[in-house]
Parts: sequence; structure tokens; C-alpha cells
Amino acid sequence: MAILSKDEAQAILKKVLGFSKSDECQASLNGRTTGNVRYARNSVSTAGATDNVSLAVEARFGKRAGIATCNEFDDATLRRCVQRAEEIARLAPEDPEYMPLLGPQQYLTPTAYAASTAAISPDFRAQAAGDSIALCTAKNLTAAGYLEDGTYFQALRNNKGLEAYQQSTNVDFSITVRTPDGTGSGYATADYTDAAKFNAKNLTQIAADKAAGSRNARALEPGKYTVILEPAALASDEGLLNNLMYSLGAREADEGRSFLSKKGGGNRKGEKLFDERVSIYSDPLNAEVPSGVFDGEGLPVKRMAWIEKGKVSNLYTSRYWAQKTGQQPTAFPGNWIMEGGTQSVQDLIKGTAKGILVTRLWYIRDVDPQTLLYTGLTRDGTFYIENGQIKFPVKNFRFNESPVIMLNNLEAIGRPVRIGGNLVPPLKIRDFTFTSLSDAV
Repeated sequence: MAILSKDEAQAILKKVLGFSKSDECQASLNGRTTGNVRYARNSVSTAGATDNVSLAVEARFGKRAGIATCNEFDDATLRRCVQRAEEIARLAPEDPEYMPLLGPQQYLTPTAYAASTAAISPDFRAQAAGDSIALCTAKNLTAAGYLEDGTYFQALRNNKGLEAYQQSTNVDFSITVRTPDGTGSGYATADYTDAAKFNAKNLTQIAADKAAGSRNARALEPGKYTVILEPAALASDEGLLNNLMYSLGAREADEGRSFLSKKGGGNRKGEKLFDERVSIYSDPLNAEVPSGVFDGEGLPVKRMAWIEKGKVSNLYTSRYWAQKTGQQPTAFPGNWIMEGGTQSVQDLIKGTAKGILVTRLWYIRDVDPQTLLYTGLTRDGTFYIENGQIKFPVKNFRFNESPVIMLNNLEAIGRPVRIGGNLVPPLKIRDFTFTSLSDAV
């Protein structure tokens, strides 16, 4: 019963609320059906699937709240789950940042579901892994990859009249390819709402070419270089732009804990902090990266500009902080989209006299949250560019850089592609700071 329809989910939630004796009660159902295949050293190592629905009940008495969960849905279990939430609420301390539950809301019609992805079978996954492995075996390269697909739903209901439901699908693939001698490594990743757009061979070919081309890397002196950062270096789990987007919190800024904090108090909303070509927004109905139309509290997610022509136009603001500061709350978005141009990575390379191409970054750690300074390493394909061509692979670097400085040193913005559920262009940056070398590939 992992993927419930709107009517099925709301029927359960309505029953749950009927068991409640608390002042306020909100119940949520989350379900997923997922499948995966993993391979390494050109051989499948694991394959699996999950199928689960869970219920969370939040009961409130005044400013005291308790939460209980279950994943069985007979009347006795549901009643006990509600009772447990109420017992916890009575014992809990009052919440100094209490906000009442939301009433009825108006939501956009979600578009993040694709039947092709929901229909993925073990045969589909096996074929993708087989195609990837076969390509690398033929080239005497070694592949390690992971493919996961899923169908998801989320439903909310409370005793204030709120009712919400949405479905989504996603397929996510990543692959690392190594040379037999271990001196070359390449990487590619992609994700889609619609599995019809997924091609394991094409992505494996990209990683294989990088691996073969990165053998016997040469050492360059650390320093400031013009770099071309591929989207995977910007918006993967450890991407620099991801870190920037997660740092746009109003409260952190107002409390002096952020690069957006203003001396003397307040925040820098409305100030121009980046190159005027930088514009980033969220849109749950974007055709390439559709996302959820409500957040965990039930706040509607709508199109929202965060940075417009270099100016910070909005900050993430919780309901509590919005009430305290007299602002409007903003739902946390499910995607972000950076506007770009039409140039591919290859086009950016052709226009570069001297520079370094960076496939991806990893092991990124905070250095200074108030300047958004990070340190980390390049990996899986780092190349020296001269006169518009890749000349040779180079050893990986440690970098120390802030995305704030980086987005003020823009030389060119390429064509956005989907990475990690976001739309991100490759960027050409001048004076990117490399501080030392790394022998890892």
C-alpha cells in the first residue's frame, strides 16, 4: 500500500483526527516505493527495493506538543498512535516559539510525477547497469555506479481545515570510472523526474572519457586560476552553490550568524552582493525540475526569486520568525534554478586562454560561516586548459573559496542542466583559490 491515492490517504487522516482529543492535531502520511541497483569493479554487488508508508501524528495542548508515529493502519493502532502523541504532549514543556497550525490553504497543481518512472522494473535497472558495465569492460576500464528510482506521496490534514496531497517520482544515477592502474578517474551524475530521459550509456561514456583522459596527471603550482566549474561541482550534495542556497535564512542573518548579517543588526536583503548576471529562483512547476507544492507544515510553495540581477531579493523565513519580525513566511523550496546562457562546457573551454576544468568537488567543510568560506578538494577529472583546448590532466587541488566571492568573479555562465533536482549552469570563474595539491584521483 506504499502509494496511496489522495482519497485513500485523506480517509486515513480523517479517521486519525477523529480519534484526537487535543486542542490541535495534525497528521501526515508519507509513502514511497523505491528500487536500486549498485555495481562495482564491473559487477553488480547489490539490488534492492523498499515499500513503506508511515504516519506521524502531532497533538497539541496549548503550547505543548507531542509526536508519535506508526506504520500500521488498523483502527486500534491508529487510536493508540494518537493517544501516545497526546500523552507526550501533556508531558512536554511549552514551546517558546509556538505557532498555531495552519488553516485551509490554496496549492498549485503538482507536476512532479511521471508514469514512466513509477513503472520502472528490476529489468530496467539491470539493463542500465549492464549497459554501463559493458561499455567500461570493452574499454578496459572499471565502473562503479548506483541507480535508484522512486515514487513518493505526501498527505497532510489537521483539525483547522488544512488538507494537502502530492505525488512525485525521481530517478538518480551516478557513476565513477577508473583506469586499471588507478591513475585516472572520471565521474558523471544525473537525475530526472521522467525516466524516459535517462540514458546510462551516455552518462557512462562521459565518465569513461574523463577517466581515460586523466591518467598520469601533472602537478601544477597552487594559486589563483581561472576555472570552469561543471554543474556537478556546483549543485551536488557537496556543491558550492548548494551551500550558498542553504545559507539564505532570515533568522540566521538577523541574529548575526550569517554572511547576510548587517553590522549593527538586521540583514542585507535588497543589497547587491553578486555579479548582476546572477539570478536564482525557485519554481515548483518548472518543466525540467518540478518539485513539491507544499512544505512540511503545509505552507504553499510558489515561484520565488531569491537573487535577482545580483541583489538578494528574498530570504527563507519561518512562520515564527516572520511573525516576530513582521515579515511574510516563505515555504522552504524544493528546487532552485540559476539562469544561464547557451554555452556548453565545451564552448566555455574553447573561449579560455588558460584555466582549469573541474569535474566535481568533495569533502567540503565550513571555514567561516560569516563570509561563507569553504574548503574542499577537486576529484574525478581535473584538467589544464590552454588556448581553448584541454592540454593535460592535473593533480587534484585543495581549494579555499567563498561562493559569494566566486559569484563576483564571473567570466561566463553556460547553459543550465539538471543536477540534484536543481537547474545549474557551468560557470567560468577567475581567481579561484587553490591552496595545495592532493595525490588522490
